[in-house]
Amino acid sequence: MPHDGAMPAFADAPLLADLRALTGPAVAAAEAHLAACRASVSALVRPDGGVDPALLDRHQTAAHALAWTATYVEALRQLDGWATRLEAEDAFGEVEALILQVAFGEYLWQLYGGLPMGQSEIVRPQDMGLSQEDQRALMAPEVMRLTQEGNTPAARARLARLIRDGATPATGLDDEMEMIRDQFARWAADKVTPHAHEWHLKDELIPMDVIDEMAELGVFGLTIPEEHGGLGLPKAAMCVVSEELSRAYIGVGSLGTRSEIAAELVLAGGTEAQKAKWLPRLASGETLPTAVFTEPNTGSDLGALKTRAVRDGGDWSVTGAKTWITHAARTHVMTVLARTEPGTEDWRGLSMFLAEKTPGTDAAPFPDEGLSGGEIEVLGYRGMKEYTLSFDGFRVDGDNLLGGETGQGFKQLMQTFESARIQTAARAVGVAQNALDLSLAYAEDRAAFGKPIAEFPRVADKIAMMAVEIAVARQITYFSAREKDEGRRCDLEAGMAKLLAARVAWSAADAALQIHGGNGFALEYPISRVLCDARILSIFEGAAEIQAQVIARRLLA
Repeated sequence: MPHDGAMPAFADAPLLADLRALTGPAVAAAEAHLAACRASVSALVRPDGGVDPALLDRHQTAAHALAWTATYVEALRQLDGWATRLEAEDAFGEVEALILQVAFGEYLWQLYGGLPMGQSEIVRPQDMGLSQEDQRALMAPEVMRLTQEGNTPAARARLARLIRDGATPATGLDDEMEMIRDQFARWAADKVTPHAHEWHLKDELIPMDVIDEMAELGVFGLTIPEEHGGLGLPKAAMCVVSEELSRAYIGVGSLGTRSEIAAELVLAGGTEAQKAKWLPRLASGETLPTAVFTEPNTGSDLGALKTRAVRDGGDWSVTGAKTWITHAARTHVMTVLARTEPGTEDWRGLSMFLAEKTPGTDAAPFPDEGLSGGEIEVLGYRGMKEYTLSFDGFRVDGDNLLGGETGQGFKQLMQTFESARIQTAARAVGVAQNALDLSLAYAEDRAAFGKPIAEFPRVADKIAMMAVEIAVARQITYFSAREKDEGRRCDLEAGMAKLLAARVAWSAADAALQIHGGNGFALEYPISRVLCDARILSIFEGAAEIQAQVIARRLLA
């Protein structure tokens, strides 16, 4: 929808006219509130200056409330920055202003009155030890006006009407990124969307001809440097591509994640010979990788891994069990984290291997000696399948120890977390957008009591809030990508983006199914798949609880 900068003449126009003068001071007030929260939680868990692990566990709810509070503040800061950039480009129109207004009105209220960490976990400033007086920063006039006049029924109704009429909020990205978005949106609409639900219902692997086309489009080499055979694009391009592919089907959007992780491992920790061998193959899609980290009894506690690798002449022999290995059967190489240092029981004894394997078939998924596995049946996220793997003396070439040095595996893996979480946040934005797309189509077509159900306020509210939260999640995700592209440490920002976007995806999918009513519970409707797919996003690449813990530790360090 073209933007002419004109403000609307409807009930909330007075607030819109003042909006840009309000949001900046509101961000400053939210930042002051965050500082008070941080000081209060710090007093609980840092009695002697350093974070006490036992106290951090005891006050976990307070620490995680701090993480979520910081995430909200960053989200508001980035949304305000988005609006400022759009204004400078004369692209800040009515739909963007309404999104800004509703988002600030809602998120500021939640910061003050209680924000949801989960479906049944509402945390408030009091949970972090704040008194009423400690919350004085949130009583700034700008905050008070936004909370009172921001997220109103009239604003939501107007926003829903604009979206129903085809308004698309500006993303704030440049023309090159939007061209990339358009290219992948058209390809996904043609090659993925018509088939995704059938793949899900039949629990089928994504067809290889689709993967081959993705390789031709450059999906697997997006951010790999040109000198190594990739396209050398920024992380923003990875976000855009992941969004649009996941909007069609999260399985397709997630295929690139494995290549992203493997390429980051090789780029950051590989020898020059390993870079020369693996990066061009990963970029072209000739080699499909899978990440082999998690074990049955460790989950997110990667430092406790038991799988071991021992020297066998010039090579290595790997023995142990792994689980939740995505796309394991038909890939060519496994990035395997295994213990190489006898007597160690933490992350310091782990090493990373580029373990080559033979792609399997339906009849023989794991044909190599010393490697076996079984499929894990899952609710959603089905297009690549999940597996358990068992290594029994599986042989790995000696040249395939990443970096040629043992004991570096955990550090090498940590270097991939930023990109993986940024990409996961982008996938979540795509899933949420799919939920909104399906909601719009259904709410316009489905009539009740003589009119489309989109006309009813509770349905329109859901549509409006989906659009608002998608915009918020999108901007914090793009921000984390920019930080990564600038070479700055961004584990905090990437973690916040992933934490928020995953919740937004689940919220959007849940609201979308509710709009579908009983039909949403029928397997024939795609929203049933989207709900199942959305649920995994707050679990993998760092469960929401682990993510909040990591963010809290960084904030309190």
